[in-house]
Amino acid sequence: MPKLNVLVAGSTGYIGIQLIKLLVKHKYVRIKYLCGNSSVGKKVSSYDNSRSFKNLPKIIKFDKKYLKDVDIVFTALPNGEAQAISKDLNDKNVLIDLAADFRLEKASDYKKWYNLKHKALANIKKSIYSLPEITGKKVKDFKIISCPGCYPTSILIPLLPLLKSKLIKKNNIIIDSKSGYSGAGRGVHKKYKDKNLYESLSAYGIGSHRHNPEIDQMIKRFTKVKSIFDFTPHLSPMFRGILSTIYVDLNKSSSQSKIIKTLSNFYKKSTFVKIMSKDKLISTNDVINSNNCHISICKTKNKNRIIILSAIDNLIKGGAGQAIQNMNIKYGFPINAGLKWEF
Repeated sequence: MPKLNVLVAGSTGYIGIQLIKLLVKHKYVRIKYLCGNSSVGKKVSSYDNSRSFKNLPKIIKFDKKYLKDVDIVFTALPNGEAQAISKDLNDKNVLIDLAADFRLEKASDYKKWYNLKHKALANIKKSIYSLPEITGKKVKDFKIISCPGCYPTSILIPLLPLLKSKLIKKNNIIIDSKSGYSGAGRGVHKKYKDKNLYESLSAYGIGSHRHNPEIDQMIKRFTKVKSIFDFTPHLSPMFRGILSTIYVDLNKSSSQSKIIKTLSNFYKKSTFVKIMSKDKLISTNDVINSNNCHISICKTKNKNRIIILSAIDNLIKGGAGQAIQNMNIKYGFPINAGLKWEF
């Protein structure tokens, strides 16, 4: 099988670097172009000393003329920029976006939550929001693939099957998520310059985080119900990883054992989702440098309530790895191609 040519736009951010690390080990693709802005003319090795970066091309400024030479365009860019690129795609291009440009179904919601006017309205309906374990082979029908945010990935994987099976109540869901500071991008130190990122825990985006509509939209689409949840993200003093702690009420016929059985059955064919034994204590350390999502179901002192723990690596399962997982499904590659990398 001939290799597919890839262009990566946004090559030097935390997600972009992680994406390149995975792509150079993927035997079915070849990195043709690396694009950036302030980094033009530099080697990506200036931003990470990975030995695998030795033979990669220098970073250039994106130009639509490069699209004729590539099959796949990965965009790990600031919000709004992948929309402009999407309007120049040719018939053979597939765009896989790791930002939020095509995550929301309504342009009005995008304007409300991102304070940006959508630049590619016609392409919203031509795109798919793809959480691979849920969306599956539907990505094969689309040329624009929107990858979920890191927090929603950790939240939706455990919640969707449980809400759809009506084992948990749709109201009063409390989501407490803690992420490594890499989730805020390379500008995190400037954005939170008054915070001691290395020694403190900070809540942010309380009630207004941009991932709220994404979570809400996906729950409604997959389960046909409107849920009521409160989501609070935190930056923790670690570089990478997310641990989401989700508090839910059980419906009358439900139990901890039924929850575990339902999730285990739902994800029994999944390569990357691991349902742990009951009350198992999990940590981000269990999933760092992997495309895995570990889920543990824990009892509480309240008989009709449980706690769901969900752990992912925000840069891989919550970002670059999920993008490659979507690519693998789209092109019929082995699901773990490029995702068994030795870190």
